[in-house]
Formats: sequence, structure tokens, C-alpha cells
Amino acid sequence: MQEKPSIYQQTLDELYVFFANNGAKKSCAEHVWHGLYKEHTEDLNNINGLEEECKELIINHFTFRSMQQVLRQEAKDDTVKFLFRLADGHIIETVLMRQHFGTSVCVTTQVGCNIGCSFCASGLLRKVRDLTAGEIVEQIIQVQQFLNGEAQRERITHVVVMGIGEPFDNYENVVRFIKIITHPKGLAIAPRRITVSTSGIVPKIYRFADLKPRVNLAISLHAPNNELRTRLMKINRAYPIEKLMAAVDHYLKQTRRRVTFEYIMIKDINDQPEHAHELAMLLKDKKEMVYVNLIPYNPVDEHFHYQRSAKETILNFYDILKKHDIHVVIRQELGSDIDAACGQLRSKHMNTVRRKTINHSQNM
Repeated sequence: MQEKPSIYQQTLDELYVFFANNGAKKSCAEHVWHGLYKEHTEDLNNINGLEEECKELIINHFTFRSMQQVLRQEAKDDTVKFLFRLADGHIIETVLMRQHFGTSVCVTTQVGCNIGCSFCASGLLRKVRDLTAGEIVEQIIQVQQFLNGEAQRERITHVVVMGIGEPFDNYENVVRFIKIITHPKGLAIAPRRITVSTSGIVPKIYRFADLKPRVNLAISLHAPNNELRTRLMKINRAYPIEKLMAAVDHYLKQTRRRVTFEYIMIKDINDQPEHAHELAMLLKDKKEMVYVNLIPYNPVDEHFHYQRSAKETILNFYDILKKHDIHVVIRQELGSDIDAACGQLRSKHMNTVRRKTINHSQNM
């Protein structure tokens, strides 16, 4: 890791304290903050009104760029997947999605993942470490800088915390990240346009609820009963559906905000009519405050035994939920002509690098 902390790790209040403790004016913090988050610049000379002593303090105590772009894939629907190398050499993914309601970025929160969902590309590589809040913020900044170089100069309007890793397994950094990107003097991304996804770490759902956040919560459910969910998601052993639903009830009571249940449609595994009926019964007591997002499965080479449900099967599942008055949507597919599954591009890249290294060693 770099020796100096990332400037993107700091809140505005922390910058106020930093400059005050170093004998500089309070306005230094505001100038730096404006330059970072309104002008999207890392060149201190381009920040208007920033005095030389302020520049020197920043240069001596912080770093700006802690990750480098390794690869970029652009899909026909204008979805863009970025592969970034962190300062310690680890690789992460970030995804830009253009949708009818705005421009959205999906960020990664961990290097690898320990949740171990049996169908997921993210869990193919075990967790190495958490990302800092600064590293999560910098994903937004680098994507925004990419957009600034495009002709239309789009602005990021939405953020989904659904990339590699379990966000609530990196709780403190995720909460700090949200605080930084929602600050009205900075990126000013509206909390209602931020969605945090969790596989169901129950204690952190309670803790997050008690913050009364204005962001959206998504639960990766993927099965309507404990037996099937445990087969798909090991976390269900620790936090079975009964405990998860109790936590969701607490979240709904504390926040009065809808909760999304994500449900990946896997052929002949969790997509049968009986599963749809069971899911409807599971959610019936909270159906006014939740909705289900049906997600066509993106096949992963390493999980060849799982396949995508047929379109007709998904539509039938959808119809059954609708008949039970469950709010339900089928997720729009984006980036289908690139490595669409979360963690898939990272896994492929690392396997390619590994093969090249082995071949090089064998040819020496």
C-alpha cells in the first residue's frame, strides 16, 4: 500500500482539521474539496484560489492516484467495464452503466470475496483485503474523469455498491464512502440514488438501519427457503432466512424505505413455479414495502453446472409473483457482449497472467 493516505479517504471536516492543525486557512479545505469533486482535477495548479502553502501540505501528506487502469471493455450498449490495479498490485473491477434514468457506476468494496456463493464469479478468488473508503471513492472519480473525456460529458448520477466483495463485510469503509460522495459541496450524489447490496450479514443490517440512511438497500436472496438458499449461499448457515427477514423488518421500520430482493434465475435450480409461490408467501406480510428484481443468470465458465433460466421460465415466474401482488421487475441486461458477470473480467485477466507466467517459466 502507498505510504501516504489517499486524499479521497478524507471527509471535508477532516480536511478542515488537517489544515487548521498545520496553521493553514480553513478555505484551503474548501478549495481542495471543490477541485476534487466539482472540477474532478488532481492537478493542484488547476484549483482556483489554492495557496502555495496549501499545495505543499497536500503534496507532503496525501496521494491522489492510488490505482491504474489495466483494461477497459466497452459493450455495444455503452456499458463500460474497467479493470484497475491498486497500489499493492491487486486487481478490482468497476462498471459504468448507461440507463434511461441516468448514468450509474457499480463499485467494488473488497479484493476478492469470502461469502462463497456457489454460482458467483466474484467468489472464485478469496478475499485478500478490504478496500479503503478512498479506494472506493477513487473508482467513482476515475470513471467520472473517463466521462469527462467523452463528447457528451455525462455526470454520474447513480451508484450501486454491488461489485466484488460483500459491502457489509467492509462496513466502516462503505459508510465513510457514502458520506464522502453524498456531501452537498462535493459530488452531491443523492442518497436515494445509491443502492447498497448485501448477501445478508444480519448484524450489519440492524446497524445500518439504525443510522437511518436515505440510501436504498438490496438483499441478495436467490432462494425462497433455507434448504435451497444454503446450497447456493453459505452465509445462510449463519443467518438463515428467518433471521434475515427479521432484520429486513427492522430496516423497514427504521427507514420507511423499500427494500429490493435480488433473485438470480438459475435453470432448474430456483426458477420453478413452486419457488415463485413460496417466494410470494415469504414476502406477503411486507409486499407493500419490497420488490423483487429477477436477474437472468450470467454463466461463468468455472460454474458450468449452472445455466440461465429460459426466457419463458423467467416470464412465468414474474407472472406468478404479480398474481400475488408482489412488486417485481426483470433486470435489464447490460454489457451482455463483454464479461458481464461480476468478477468475471478480473478472474479471466488473472488466469491469463498466471498462464503467461507459467509458460514463461517453462520456456526458460
